Amino acid sequence: MRFMPLLLAAASLLPVSAMAQTAPTTSVIDPKVSQRIDRILKRTPLIDGHNDLPWALRGDFGSKVEGLQSGTDSWKPPLMTDMARLKAGRVGGQFWSVYIDGTTLGDEAIRVTLEQIDTAHRIIAAYPDTLRFARSADEMEAAHKAGRVGSMLGIEGGRQIGGSMAALRRFYDLGARYMTLTHNQTTEWADAGTDEPKYDGLSPFGVEVVKEMNRLGMLVDLSHVAPATMRDAIAASQAPVIFSHSSAGGVNPHPRNVPDDVLRLMPANGGVVMVTWVPSFLSPAQWKWDGEQAAEEARVKTYNRANAAAVTKAMEAWVAANPRPVVGIKDVADHIDYVARVAGHDHVGIGGDLDGIPRTPVGLEGVEAYPRLFAELIRRGWSDANLAKLAGGNVLRALRGAEATAAKMKDMPPSMATLTPPKPVN
Repeated sequence: MRFMPLLLAAASLLPVSAMAQTAPTTSVIDPKVSQRIDRILKRTPLIDGHNDLPWALRGDFGSKVEGLQSGTDSWKPPLMTDMARLKAGRVGGQFWSVYIDGTTLGDEAIRVTLEQIDTAHRIIAAYPDTLRFARSADEMEAAHKAGRVGSMLGIEGGRQIGGSMAALRRFYDLGARYMTLTHNQTTEWADAGTDEPKYDGLSPFGVEVVKEMNRLGMLVDLSHVAPATMRDAIAASQAPVIFSHSSAGGVNPHPRNVPDDVLRLMPANGGVVMVTWVPSFLSPAQWKWDGEQAAEEARVKTYNRANAAAVTKAMEAWVAANPRPVVGIKDVADHIDYVARVAGHDHVGIGGDLDGIPRTPVGLEGVEAYPRLFAELIRRGWSDANLAKLAGGNVLRALRGAEATAAKMKDMPPSMATLTPPKPVN
């Protein structure tokens, strides 16, 4: 999948494989710091909230799962994830994103989601020495203790249920442990952060979806949704919510980031904001550059409608004259620090969005790079306890909160809500 020719598309809002990825950066961590990181991540699994490898494989490699043991950084196009690099990055848990294009609707959305779930299951089954399927927080921790990457699924976009509560329940049975309420598009029941609003948040059906997710024990993921949807979902949810791959609006007011007033709701809710590595979400300069590049490309295309080579040449010249801003590890750490300061250290995590973005911050080129981020936070004075919370302690607590809520609601019947109210019987 490629970006839409829009400013928001340039901001890396649609999963794509790692085209235009910069070469991996070698970064040597002080041995004492490395030992400290190892101690922390041996006790607490490092759980990333969002990795789009299944969609990257679908888009560029026919959904084949062979060859992922190592060396995927040299594939054409390169990937950001493979088994050797997961181990090098000390990853202990991963939510594998089950993504489809947000414009896909109805029964087709359900079918394509099932195909993505199949790909994720095949990845996990193909590498048992590295990955282990997990359905609960306890199973995630057990996988980590066994030296495996605990693997859960996350549905990225509410349209994937096709308006069907039955589909939502069956996706849970297949291992989905969160659902993002929208992708880039406002759905039939929830406003997205990057589209025109229709409901000022959630529609009544959207509220019912949140309640049914609570009943199942599925985390409500508020990445991609509008601030009004965030507030409505938090108010409706009896369980902690997550943002699987978003950053801090107070650092960069990008529409995919979390505003301060919502960050301040996290302590009472118990939720977690998992800071992402998308450069345009991190850096105001990068976001501005993306807009200027998109505007220049639109201008050049206006005068070269039948000459793609001329457009390419003109844009290469524009980029040479207007270099892309450098976004690095410091920028990610700034957002993590900010979320921890506003929401608290109990409410921050990591959701890289790797293999769902065309480029990463310099120094964070793949799943092997997490220790570099931890080294930067250690340089800033983070304690072992707070690093453990960031790594996975917080999201495990949120997941257990969702599980506890489901246990309390076990006697409630499944929701039979529909998008279209049934016609009255005469």
